[in-house]
Amino acid sequence: MSTGAERPQEAAVVQVELAGGMRYVARQPILDLRGRVHGYELLFRYGRETAFRGDGDFATRTMLDNTVIFGLEKLTGGLPAFVNCTREALTEQLVDVLPPDMTVLEVLETLEPTPALIAACRKLKAAGYRLALDDFVWRPEFQPLIELADYIKVDFMVTGSEERKRLVKRLGGKKLSLLAEKVETQQEYEKARAEGFTLFQGYYFCRPLLIENHQVPANRLSHIEILQLLQDDSIELQRLTRLVKRDASLTYRLLRLVNSPVCAMRQEVRSIQAALLAIGEEAFRRIATLAITSELSAGQPAEVLRMAFVRGRFCEEAAALCGLDATEQYLLGILSLLPAMLRMPMEELTPALGLRREIREALKGADVPERRLLRWLECNEEGDWAACDELALASRLDGAALGKHYAEAVEWAESALSVVG
Repeated sequence: MSTGAERPQEAAVVQVELAGGMRYVARQPILDLRGRVHGYELLFRYGRETAFRGDGDFATRTMLDNTVIFGLEKLTGGLPAFVNCTREALTEQLVDVLPPDMTVLEVLETLEPTPALIAACRKLKAAGYRLALDDFVWRPEFQPLIELADYIKVDFMVTGSEERKRLVKRLGGKKLSLLAEKVETQQEYEKARAEGFTLFQGYYFCRPLLIENHQVPANRLSHIEILQLLQDDSIELQRLTRLVKRDASLTYRLLRLVNSPVCAMRQEVRSIQAALLAIGEEAFRRIATLAITSELSAGQPAEVLRMAFVRGRFCEEAAALCGLDATEQYLLGILSLLPAMLRMPMEELTPALGLRREIREALKGADVPERRLLRWLECNEEGDWAACDELALASRLDGAALGKHYAEAVEWAESALSVVG
């Protein structure tokens, strides 16, 4: 890794590029009581400032610009998009570029409920938009906005249990949904449920309660065995066919994927051997890994599988930016959520994976070059733009290209999930 002191001119060029035209976009899932995705909060960034720090007018226009550029439906898979709005966005009707039936306008906690703001929200509500009050804390002057709100979002990290219980009681009987945000553990999720929240935002579903010193189930071991076989330089077709045929569900998923638009086959493929011959070894490895990942994540929220697909595709497509092996990066991204799928610590899972030592270490979180793309994506998922910038600068990566690969990976994952789900 080079430093600015070693190559000041080159570092300066990267800094200018970062400050000038880099667009970042991220989405954070909002799940319901059954673990289904209700919608996504979209986070946008342009340049080196987060979307809602600094000049409000510029931030608002940037948010709307990014929404149009990336495409709302592509980013949410047709589900509702929760979008932060400044006063200008609401009172000057800038949000009119967003489709009302897909958009939830989040009224930021920093906005005062002035008559002009309340009037604008009434007009937007009449136009078909839904409204959410972000980071809500009870204040009497917010009563007119509460009457208009479809969602009340409560920050689980800054509010206490008694405060939340009082709020839930005060809002009882109103036709709105209570959303607990920044829910990061299963314990917090269970507490939020018990308190009366029905929607949840945070990555608790990626951090389930892990079972220590637990053996990998036999059927999962066979899936891992197939993954190992797929990593060989040359696929042993007969052995692979025997292993896949043992699992009817896996065979079905694999053939569905091969015959789907993901592969763009011109004729139907009806066997494992024919699939391998028709699409080639490298494509077959990727498709088989998708099918196996779908089986491994059975019983977990669908968002775990969706995130795994996004990570795998992003790491694969961005690998060329930093000279990493695309196939290996694809597998790294996919398997990074293996603990959430099998509810076992990564340290107990990696010995069963026939991967290079560096990839096993990357899966365990080690700071190795092979992990740089996955680490960038993890920061992007959290909307930690400063960390994204730091990683891009340290690895001399093109931030604009990374953002583009992420948006494309989201779209690709939605397509793949529609086939294997």
